[in-house]
Amino acid sequence: MPPILVLTGFEPWRGERINSSWEVARRFDGEVIGGLQIKSVRVPVGCTKAARRIIGAIVRYRPRAVIGLGEAGGRPAIALERIAINLADERGALAKSGDPGFTPVVRGGPDAYFSRLPLRAIIRELDRKEIPASVSLTAGAYACNALMYAALHYLRRKPGIPVGFVHLPYEARQAGRHRSLPSMPLPMMENAVRIVIAETARSGKREG
Repeated sequence: MPPILVLTGFEPWRGERINSSWEVARRFDGEVIGGLQIKSVRVPVGCTKAARRIIGAIVRYRPRAVIGLGEAGGRPAIALERIAINLADERGALAKSGDPGFTPVVRGGPDAYFSRLPLRAIIRELDRKEIPASVSLTAGAYACNALMYAALHYLRRKPGIPVGFVHLPYEARQAGRHRSLPSMPLPMMENAVRIVIAETARSGKREG
């Protein structure tokens, strides 16, 4: 059996019927790309829940690479996250009490980790395919950031394993509910994630 690449996507939230990240991730389950077999993992929304789910997946599948996908409504392009911070806004910054409820993702962990994905190679290939994309310096402080941070922290002693996170726009079917916000067709997002996976697999081989 080929080595595993864990690819995560989130469940729908905030009243949405779908989540673009899971709509994309689930389509890759079982596929082999660059010598890595994709295992798609559906993740619940919430900092603690997301962190637990990704650590559980790493323990279970012992992957050769980990790529998280998340939905970022309002962003017009594929966003490759550069940094995960040790901050979890579990209740949301607009909590009724006025207290944002900030806690660490990992108590005693470092302030931040950097993505291990080959961001330059990915951006270069996305540009070549004319898929809108950029490198982002903030994954926020909610579930997406918590998942990325938890995965990087858990695999901190295995620097040869690529780990990172990619935010996707709304899927085109969601545009009716969010008429003023940008969206992207599902096939284009799939092509983008395929490139991310292929370049990540290639970089892992170079490291190995």
